[in-house]
Amino acid sequence: MEGKGSTLVHLLVVVLCLVAFGFSIAAERRRSVGTLFEDKQRNATYCVYESDVATGYGVGAFLFLLSGQSLLMGVTKCMCFGKPLTPGGNRAWTIIYFLSSGATFLVAEACLIAGATKNAYHTKYRGMIYAQNLPCETLRKGVFIAGAVFVVATMILNVYYYMYFTKATSSQTSHKANRSSSTVGMTGYA
Repeated sequence: MEGKGSTLVHLLVVVLCLVAFGFSIAAERRRSVGTLFEDKQRNATYCVYESDVATGYGVGAFLFLLSGQSLLMGVTKCMCFGKPLTPGGNRAWTIIYFLSSGATFLVAEACLIAGATKNAYHTKYRGMIYAQNLPCETLRKGVFIAGAVFVVATMILNVYYYMYFTKATSSQTSHKANRSSSTVGMTGYA
């Protein structure tokens, strides 16, 4: 079972990412929708928005994905601290998956927090917009879905990153054990 890694870490990262995925799908389904409301007493037309549930779901998805990524980076010590990685294919894949998961993580977090912010902006701070024939602004469809897609990509890349990281750190002891037969004497002539 060399290089398998902790099953608990795998499980926690996957569960936290799946919860973030669920929250981002829920946020997309509960986006705020504005409707024009005509106030006869003030002779004005303004936008009225529904509840702000999508903002909470978006922030929840953001926090769950952040905690999953933080857990993995804490366990692997961001690949920079702790045991050095053994040179070879496992180290190369570890670096590739580390950079890829970091990039998808940043895109997912950007989508989730931007969607939550934009949804909250319309819901909370746009209570009375005087508009004659203008439609009510709403969050564009697909912002939270894009975040959900990148959450899943981050989860998959994180699993592979941790798998190759544990292979690259645990295989170092086996290389040192085989090194005794292939040593070269480095003493000078006296």
